Amino acid sequence: MDYNGHVGAKPEPRVGAGVEAHPPREHVHAGAHHAHASHATPLARLVGAFVITAVFMVVEAGVGFWSKSLALVADAGHMLADAAALGLAIFAQKIASQSRTRAQTYGYRRAEVLAAFANGVALFVTALWIFGESVTRLRLPQPIAASTMTITAIVGLAANLGSAWLLSGGERGHNANTRAALAHVISDALGSVGAILAGVLVLAFGWNRADPVISIGIGVLVLWGGVRLVREMSHVLMEGSPVALDLDHLEEALRSVDGVLDFHDLHVWSISSGFDVLTVHVVIAPGHHGTAVVDAVTRKVRERFRIDHVTIQPEAPTTPALVPLRVVKREGD
Repeated sequence: MDYNGHVGAKPEPRVGAGVEAHPPREHVHAGAHHAHASHATPLARLVGAFVITAVFMVVEAGVGFWSKSLALVADAGHMLADAAALGLAIFAQKIASQSRTRAQTYGYRRAEVLAAFANGVALFVTALWIFGESVTRLRLPQPIAASTMTITAIVGLAANLGSAWLLSGGERGHNANTRAALAHVISDALGSVGAILAGVLVLAFGWNRADPVISIGIGVLVLWGGVRLVREMSHVLMEGSPVALDLDHLEEALRSVDGVLDFHDLHVWSISSGFDVLTVHVVIAPGHHGTAVVDAVTRKVRERFRIDHVTIQPEAPTTPALVPLRVVKREGD
């Protein structure tokens, strides 16, 4: 079996020797999450959405502090999550083209996970600040430049909708990166709607406490995004099994392969989001060819569970105790 997991002219590996069934080299560096060139959203779409979100995040935060609108500042914090998600998507697109090195045999995919983890922690801290400030303003309401706040929130909503349009447009606009980033942008649009509502309530009824009350709701969105991000990235860093993978189904699939007598040391984990890895020791049933069984297991895992990076260790079944050979003497010997 060659490097790519195909049966070729090379002799079969010895039973007991590891057989690593990889996809073609270019596929290894461009997993499902990291966007294949054939169906990925053009990098320009991600960059455009990132620029819109990041620039207006700064504008919204500045206007929020100037107008003393906590809702705007909270929404800017939510936009930080969107900008980070888009930045990670761009990072994933760029890093997918980099070759592995001897020092980094999996490339630099884990850098994406570390960045996402740091972003989650930052969101968690931002949410705590929003909650603390909201409580203070509920006790001591502050005057708010409601007109400026409302106009800015409306423009922010337009920016979110523009980013969503960029991410969802085009026939190649629906890979894993852009779907995740699109979900962030849509959730942030809800934060902008909340800020608009707060501005309208202040303008219509002079209820300054509407700003901190709605800010708490936006803070919950920020907190949930941060907690979820930290939880998901911690699971990846701890090399937990992929969340979407049912191990019971995987084990049943392995046992169903013709020629698999048993298996052990099954490990499944993620290098980064969307790049899953599987290793397993497979005991070959008597009368079956080791390479053929390894190839069948590899195809089953790839087709059913979409795990491309598969390493199979074929092993011979336990050898029964040898029966001593009796030497029968013939007459005349």
